[in-house]
Amino acid sequence: MKVIILAAGYATRLHPLTLTQPKPLLTVAGKPMVDYVLDNLSQIAGIDRVILVTNNRFAPHFQAWADQYRATKSSVEFTIVNDGSTDDSNKLGAIGDLKLVLDREQLDDDIIVVAGDNLFSQSLEAFGTFCRSQDEVVLGTYDVGTVDQARKYGVVDVDASGRIVSFIEKPPQPVSTLIGIALYFYPRRTLPLIQQYIAEGNNPDQPGRLIQWLYPRQPVLTWNVPGIWYDIGSKETLEEANRIFARC
Repeated sequence: MKVIILAAGYATRLHPLTLTQPKPLLTVAGKPMVDYVLDNLSQIAGIDRVILVTNNRFAPHFQAWADQYRATKSSVEFTIVNDGSTDDSNKLGAIGDLKLVLDREQLDDDIIVVAGDNLFSQSLEAFGTFCRSQDEVVLGTYDVGTVDQARKYGVVDVDASGRIVSFIEKPPQPVSTLIGIALYFYPRRTLPLIQQYIAEGNNPDQPGRLIQWLYPRQPVLTWNVPGIWYDIGSKETLEEANRIFARC
């Protein structure tokens, strides 16, 4: 199994902090955000390679981080993929970056796809176990608790089996407080669908769009993330995350 970390954004809402440092390498409670991703994925059995896709500006930053992480925390193979973009005007988009990795690295394996700025407080070992047992596309979900919070995200409605029946981005009247987050499992057999999505000319940005396209075509299951999950979009929420995760 491979892990693909999406980290090619420019996080302009966090300027000036992200002018010289990528968002996933900003520290929260003493460690880079992306460490929370890998620290909590690391207990999933069978992960043999981590591929992080980033832009031309920050590729050296992530290579230095990967060298350090591998030396101190993990023996898994790391690959940094530079998508060649230099700013928001020529970025490939998250799904475009995913396709780039699939093509350039010639992947033919189950993949976990995750955004590098996710903050998880608990192990995701059970996510890997669940995904292997189902062999279907899986979307990580999180209950934000209130309708007001849900309006800010993609809101998911599921049937009794946990299969997605509705996924609406930022609805004015959410049907639930369950949101989709940037944590995905794609079994090997579904990778051609990612290629098809791009080939049909669909929007290559925002990885949730791929799930919105997929769920009417084939089953997409959900898995609820335990503990605390946090989304950082501003300096204020970064400060809040520092306070919350310092207590974890």
